[in-house]
Amino acid sequence: MKQLMNSIKNSPGEKERTAVLRLEMDYELATLFEAMNTQNEEMKTKSKQRLERIRQELLRLKAL
Repeated sequence: MKQLMNSIKNSPGEKERTAVLRLEMDYELATLFEAMNTQNEEMKTKSKQRLERIRQELLRLKAL
C-alpha cells in the first residue's frame, strides 16, 4: 500500500508542477529582494502574496 501511495505522490505531472513552482518562487524572491532594496511597499506586498500562494500550492502537492 505504501508503494502505491508513493507512486501516486510522485506522478510526473506533480514533479513537473513542483519544478515550475520552484522557479516561480525563485523569481518572486528576486522580485521581493528588489522591492526591499527600492523600498517599494506595493511591490513588496504583491510579491509576498504571490509567494504565499506558491507556498500553499507546494504544501498541497507534498501533502497528497
